[in-house]
Amino acid sequence: MGHSRTLSVSLAGLEGTLVEVEADVSSGLPSFSLVGLPDSSTLQARERVRAAAARSGVHLAQRRITVNLSPAWQPKRGSGFDLAIALAIVDAQGDLPTPLPEGLVLLGELGLDGALHPVPGVLPALLTARDHGARRAVVPEQNLAEAQLVEGIEVGGATDLAALLRRVGADVAPRPRRPRPALSAPSPPRSAPAPRADFADVIGQAQSRRAAEVAAAGAHHLLLIGPPGAGKTMIASRLPGVLPDLGIEDSLALSAIRSVDGSFDARAGLLRAPPFENPHHTASAAAVVGGGPGLARPGAISRAHAGVLFLDEAPEFPARVLEALREPLETGDITLHRTRGVTRYPARFQLVLAANPCPCGNAWGRGADCRCTPMQRRRYLARLSGPVLDRVDMRVPVGPVDLRREAGETGECSAVIAARVRTARRRQEHRYAGRGWSTNAQVPGALLRREFAPAPEERRLLDHAVAQGRLTLRGHDRVLRLAWTLADLDGADRPGAQHIGQALTLREGELR
Repeated sequence: MGHSRTLSVSLAGLEGTLVEVEADVSSGLPSFSLVGLPDSSTLQARERVRAAAARSGVHLAQRRITVNLSPAWQPKRGSGFDLAIALAIVDAQGDLPTPLPEGLVLLGELGLDGALHPVPGVLPALLTARDHGARRAVVPEQNLAEAQLVEGIEVGGATDLAALLRRVGADVAPRPRRPRPALSAPSPPRSAPAPRADFADVIGQAQSRRAAEVAAAGAHHLLLIGPPGAGKTMIASRLPGVLPDLGIEDSLALSAIRSVDGSFDARAGLLRAPPFENPHHTASAAAVVGGGPGLARPGAISRAHAGVLFLDEAPEFPARVLEALREPLETGDITLHRTRGVTRYPARFQLVLAANPCPCGNAWGRGADCRCTPMQRRRYLARLSGPVLDRVDMRVPVGPVDLRREAGETGECSAVIAARVRTARRRQEHRYAGRGWSTNAQVPGALLRREFAPAPEERRLLDHAVAQGRLTLRGHDRVLRLAWTLADLDGADRPGAQHIGQALTLREGELR
């Protein structure tokens, strides 16, 4: 009887901690203690491990068994520690001919029959293990495809505890494989991805299409206001199709978020396409921002990281949801405080809002068909508060389409627009190389007003708008960012007066 150590990983959001699982088997009354701030699901590992070990041909000793999860001051949650606990105990009670390999990370939940079940968050867990120097890991077979996406660490899969015990030299009989019901819905068969919606399908709306292109080129936020059926949703849903594929950092972050959320299909590799999240206006703040009991889970804003968050019928969203977007729009991440700890998720998304001009939607042009009172109109648009609107770069009216004028005309397809967007993005990456950001929307305001400020004679119109109180300082900076994006689309080295004028027009769109 003795002492043994194995390794596992504890996750809080995407941030992980390497956990040392210590097992001590000593003389005394038979007992099984699990310490180190485990939550209820981790504490129940005692029953799972005892039953799984017996079914795998290794009975736990009738001695005093103590398992410590270190660092002991940090809360542990989830069932992913089961495999590490089982191997540490079996090694400590002397049932392995040789000690376990140093630096081996073990992740997996045990069934009572010894089978290994998949756990969420394997991708961020192994990224943490690799960053802490681990070079080998074992995960459930169903998590193996996801685990193999992590470079720099040797990963093996196991179907059950008996198979893993035999692999490390234990004298146990192989466990017969039996068909088991799936614990979750089976993944659908992989097929060719559905074609993306194309901007060529949008009839007319030249100004709105141009605004969407500018938004894609500089990662700007966009508000579309117009009557029902004008094409607001069509334009927003086609925006991801002109965004460039994700870089490796964003791809890893988004894939890790989906892994924690339990919705990541690793068979297709890391997620490269920009995501598109479209929550319904009845969604709660926890569903949009993130939350839940215990440690908070990622919400729609994190699932939209490096992509598009579209809020259709934006004034219908609860004020609490809209106001909760203010900090993520500025910082690019969200920090959620709950009773069991603090969780941080990346949330750098492009916000696209769509709204009607009034509750009935007909207050457009002369508004002859509108049934709303002036007070109802004001109250409706006032649901989009000033602080939220101040963080939106462009406010673009989307009027009804004149089919007689637009008949026979075909707009540019997404592929043509995407080529211009990629060129503009490359200019930005080259300009900001080594600075920690890659798009105009991320440039700090202080640098915009110094190093990247246009000539004084070029920004006269912008300074006048600030002096008149039409723009806040935040609005001033957002207009400059827009002007830089317009210059990049035009191939100009710096924004001129015409770019600043266009940016002001996009920024100050009328809320009719």
